[in-house]
Amino acid sequence: MNLKLPRIDARVRVCAIFGHPVGHSLSPVLHNAGFEALDLPFVYVAHDIAPGSLSDAIRAARTLAYRGLSITIPHKMAAMSCVDQIDETARAIGCINTIVNDNGHLKATNSDGLGALRALETAGVSPKGLNVVVLGSGGAARAIVMTLAMHAPPARLAVIGVDVSERAKLVADACDKANVVESDLSSLATELSSADLLLHTTPVGMHPKEDNTLVLPELLHPGLTVFDAVYNPRRTRLLRDAAQRGCRVIEGLEMFLGQASVQFELWTGVPAPTQVFRAVVEASL
Repeated sequence: MNLKLPRIDARVRVCAIFGHPVGHSLSPVLHNAGFEALDLPFVYVAHDIAPGSLSDAIRAARTLAYRGLSITIPHKMAAMSCVDQIDETARAIGCINTIVNDNGHLKATNSDGLGALRALETAGVSPKGLNVVVLGSGGAARAIVMTLAMHAPPARLAVIGVDVSERAKLVADACDKANVVESDLSSLATELSSADLLLHTTPVGMHPKEDNTLVLPELLHPGLTVFDAVYNPRRTRLLRDAAQRGCRVIEGLEMFLGQASVQFELWTGVPAPTQVFRAVVEASL
């Protein structure tokens, strides 16, 4: 009889997601499929960590030599005080979502904005030198704006958000790194008329309210690339309208895949199997 030996042995390196809750996360099935596809000695597990236990959990991961951690809600800010090193981009964003354990030295970054940038570049769009509009000013917007400002600065980046103080702080933090300006929804038509790229980062249009959108179809024009961070549904009302108006569209699924790929590569040192990731997520959705 031919018996298949288990992949789990003393050589296997452990990665994990820390969040509360984490039962809904696609990360375990995604990363484990990638490890298996490339025959890498890694395994990815999910840990539901209550907020008061985060520092103990990260200390345990260091002691147990976990190779990497994904940090998700509600721990992204609190985890910053539990690591040894935070890169410049994550520090500018103000939170982390990725930890790499190098022989007990914990290095942290934020792959959300890098995932969005990778999604754009994979679609053949480089934000550098473009006229960009970001719709939203929350966590996703902050990750994207700070990453673009530091790694691919647009010619002009307009941040449009309904929360005045949140929007103002984001612009103030980014304006020394790129030409970032503050605006509101009343200026959306004017901003979009000369825009090359629209990045939508709000929850509007997310399941179960798929027919909602902040952007009137007539404001969309050929030559405009439209990215929506919402990935459920894959084709939001905004993206459907944009496609009908002749715009290039990029689904939020691409950002999710991009940020997961960044994490995978930091932990393993090899290129992520993006087609495997895509198949897993598409099957799950």
